[in-house]
Amino acid sequence: MQTQAPLIDAMAMKYPEQIVIGIARAAHGVCNPITLGWTMITSGHPAMMAVSIGLTRYSRGVFASVDEFVIAMPSEHQRDETMLFGTRSGRDVDKLAESGAAVQPAVEVDGVLLADAVANFECRKVAELTTGDHVIFVGQIVCSHRHPDRPNRLYTVGNGYQMAGLGRA
Repeated sequence: MQTQAPLIDAMAMKYPEQIVIGIARAAHGVCNPITLGWTMITSGHPAMMAVSIGLTRYSRGVFASVDEFVIAMPSEHQRDETMLFGTRSGRDVDKLAESGAAVQPAVEVDGVLLADAVANFECRKVAELTTGDHVIFVGQIVCSHRHPDRPNRLYTVGNGYQMAGLGRA
């Protein structure tokens, strides 16, 4: 039986939750990563993914100004990078340089892949939709990559940015 609860209490039941790192190149040429919890596959044919970014975030403006981006699924080895990407602003710092994250060039879009991620998806933006205090960016996947060693994927388990590797499929 369900019992009525405050929204914040009911929403806490979503954990563990997947996270991704969205990466887009800012106008000044620096690739800007942001850790995001609100993400989904939106279509199988053609393959599309979406991320939702808060209106007040610097990264929202970067994603709005470009036609392509990368979505990376971080591995358990990227806990510190994932935390930094989600707590620092690209307005103030080059997050990739500060983190020392291993990157490699994207193949089909103007961007970078996170070399230690479980998977990376190069996307061409096909839509954006403002939904209250966030903007959803939808991209068609034009190239995909996976780590050959299949490391565990990183998830958030709530309580801020506490992270946990939950195994692989």
